[in-house]
Amino acid sequence: MEPSYLIKPLLDKDYPVISHGEGIYLYDIAGNKYLDGCSGAVTASIGHNIQSVIEAMMDQASKVSFVYRSQFTSEPSEKLATKLMEISPGDVNWSFFVNSGTEAIETAMKIAIQHWQEIGLPQKTKVISRWNSYHGITIGALSLSGFTTRRERFESLLEKSPIVEPPYCYRCPFDDTYPNCQLKCATDLERAILDVGPDSIAAFIAEPIVGAAAGAITPPDGYYEKIKEICNNYNILFIADEVMSGIGRTGEMFAINHWNVVPDIICIGKGMSAGYTPIAATLVSNKVLDPILRGSKIIMSGHTYSANPQSTAVSLAVLQYIEQNNLVEHAANIGDYLFEKLQKLNKAYKIIGDVRGKGLFIGIELVADKVKKYPFSFEKAVTKRLVEIAQWNGLLIYPANAGIDNNGGDAFIIAPPLTITEKEVDDLVILLDKSLKQLESEMLSGV
Repeated sequence: MEPSYLIKPLLDKDYPVISHGEGIYLYDIAGNKYLDGCSGAVTASIGHNIQSVIEAMMDQASKVSFVYRSQFTSEPSEKLATKLMEISPGDVNWSFFVNSGTEAIETAMKIAIQHWQEIGLPQKTKVISRWNSYHGITIGALSLSGFTTRRERFESLLEKSPIVEPPYCYRCPFDDTYPNCQLKCATDLERAILDVGPDSIAAFIAEPIVGAAAGAITPPDGYYEKIKEICNNYNILFIADEVMSGIGRTGEMFAINHWNVVPDIICIGKGMSAGYTPIAATLVSNKVLDPILRGSKIIMSGHTYSANPQSTAVSLAVLQYIEQNNLVEHAANIGDYLFEKLQKLNKAYKIIGDVRGKGLFIGIELVADKVKKYPFSFEKAVTKRLVEIAQWNGLLIYPANAGIDNNGGDAFIIAPPLTITEKEVDDLVILLDKSLKQLESEMLSGV
């Protein structure tokens, strides 16, 4: 085998070489078949080799793939912005296109700060966030991320932004239970705001359902309504990070739609193009953009490939495919079917502590002691081991952290393409059952 000069996640690991994909399956050059139980990185949301998307890609490439946004606009970019306006909640009507979810977060931070500058409140410069969160790998986005294992190497460069406790009912930070807790996890935002000083805070950011940092933590009823109320009371913008949870993943077009709340800014990515092209977006409300329209008339942010017609044409085709095939409704219905089957596994295995999530965005937390909720020791690398076992068995799952402040907890995410059928769900659960059986045998025997 020829030497590789590609920097991979693990530099000395030999990765299978993928040859092609079809539907919810991937195939490598050795002939192995993998059920894509996590849509890659919760990205390939309509499955692989969708012909209408490929045709849109080729059609746009035959016309023009790139124009620079400060010189031209394009028909697919304008149409995509209109489509996103139509599907977004409330007055979230404006789109700033970027190339990744991390860039969408960075852009949201800048727009929030600029909003207050143009209103005449330049002292509002801080963006605060929660522990057990992940918003991206660049310095600004990582500063917002309450993901200790991803922060630790770069702590000297990062802001101390995560200061709010998460809505983590399985491991309540306040050692309480819902609904007796009276949403202490939500009112903790008010505590944090008063500690920092509301006059200096531009925005609060949260993943409606937490992804990689906590394995689909899903807040209780009333949580986001309380969060929005607190933000409004202290003149603070609410940014919803829907990069992983948005565009139908949870059985709603946006996960925040499960609660009666309209954010001021929404960040999307991943499912926006279903992996067919790099694109993401910062969606901005009229409320946030109006002062800028009346003032400087320019968003002080930009990227070379922002709003390139090749990517926007592909994203538009993906959204049309989702709409034409009723995949948001399907995700809700098939998600209930999957969740019920995963709950049966929960009862069957000593190492499963919690199953949570909505639609086709489900997290499973693994524990050493089911009754006392003790996590496995960090040294056992349990999540890593399960991912390896599952892949060997032909199932792809997405690793996640868990535990308060991500301290020693193990979890993973099940998030197959929204196109998955009941038969394919059955196949997924069979492969997961086989993998969990092997993992539990290893862990309980001390292997």
